[in-house]
Amino acid sequence: MKRFVVSLSIILIASVALVQAADEKAKKVELKCVVSGKAIDKTKTVDYKGGKVYFCCGGCPGAFKKDTAKFANKANHQLVASGQFIQKNCPFAGKPANATKTVEVSGVKVAFCCGGCQGKASKADDKLALVFNDAAFKKGFALKPAKKK
Repeated sequence: MKRFVVSLSIILIASVALVQAADEKAKKVELKCVVSGKAIDKTKTVDYKGGKVYFCCGGCPGAFKKDTAKFANKANHQLVASGQFIQKNCPFAGKPANATKTVEVSGVKVAFCCGGCQGKASKADDKLALVFNDAAFKKGFALKPAKKK
């Protein structure tokens, strides 16, 4: 009986992960320049937190470098939206995220550890600033591991 429960649990967890991965692949977020808000040019980038932030033109990287803190929330969001970073934990509590407690933040589905954290995010006027500020980003997200060849 114990084996059955364990097997069923593993199957359910794997199913949730597969559905979430398929959902994320089906719904691509259109990346925008973190400075101007315009469509990006993939040749205009700046290295940031181990990933790349994309810009619309050659002028925006300079503005970003001059005041990175001003654009950090949008840059952190772009790192996740582009798939360079993945969610590891609740961005508020740093605890394991619950796939049933999610809020969409500017096109990115973010999971939280509990209904309290989920409610806090869903009620926020500026969800992006709340969920993708540097402190929350550090607690909840990590650089996606490189694929082994």
